[in-house]
Amino acid sequence: MVMENLIEIKNLFVEYKTKNGILSQDKIIHAVNNVNLDIHKGEILAIAGESGCGKSTLAKAILQLERVKSGEIFFKSKNIIKLSKDELKSFRCQAQMIFQNPYASLNPKMKIFDILKEPLEINTKFSRKEISDIVKEKIKLVGLDESCLKLFPHEFSGGQRQRIAIARALIINPEFILADEPVSALDVSIQAQVINLLKELKEKYNLTFLLITHDMSVIRYLADRIAVMYLGEIVEIGKTEDIFNSPLHPYTKALLSSVPEINKTNKKVILKGDLPSPADLPQGCKFHTRCPYVMEKCKHSIPQETGANHKVKCFLFS
Repeated sequence: MVMENLIEIKNLFVEYKTKNGILSQDKIIHAVNNVNLDIHKGEILAIAGESGCGKSTLAKAILQLERVKSGEIFFKSKNIIKLSKDELKSFRCQAQMIFQNPYASLNPKMKIFDILKEPLEINTKFSRKEISDIVKEKIKLVGLDESCLKLFPHEFSGGQRQRIAIARALIINPEFILADEPVSALDVSIQAQVINLLKELKEKYNLTFLLITHDMSVIRYLADRIAVMYLGEIVEIGKTEDIFNSPLHPYTKALLSSVPEINKTNKKVILKGDLPSPADLPQGCKFHTRCPYVMEKCKHSIPQETGANHKVKCFLFS
């Protein structure tokens, strides 16, 4: 079965310049390096990797919240990097974001009703009554009562605030939602509730999600496919069950080794050293400085992606 792509990313590069003072030379941060990625319509694709690997930068580039150095990002076959101001506004109605910290993403001076109605007032021509009805519908959809619409963000718990943030993301019926660490700031007891809510909404409205997280247990429960990212590159991608049952890349194996499980019998993969600076990327395979299976050619040559549905960039499989 051929899956329809909602988003196609081709040869994407994102870089930053850092200022190091008058006498020092500016450094280039290579945040995203030649990423090629398809996001299928109606799926949850998770981007996995440790902090600093470029997950959030990639996510923001898709929504055009970060400037792209080169490459293409297609949304329903239209290159969003070349959109006009009006076209970009229309795209952002179809693509919304759920942020990591729900309190920081909600205006503390606005009541919940005003927070939720604002996108409708800006982007639609609905009447006041229609807007009010939609706001009430969405707040119920995320499991909260209408009475909360009269309150301010500080009057809610972290889990309730994240539900409000989800309601705001859904308020103008987007097709694509980017969830950047949507439960990492929440108490463990609340995380499961929000995770289940996201899964229910995806199935009910056939939403497409890009899930950014370092929590492999969340990924295993929610994601249809996983893309593993290291120093701005996708090093492995495949169906969730394939990645968890038969990981190929040594970095993927190390990530899965970090998931706590009772009576775990698989051999742990322990990485040496720390994540290199994205301002000073290693030559050859970028993972070779930490890889337990490093070969001489890994230090000088860049591995190419191999595989069909389960793809990997590693000389062990080329």
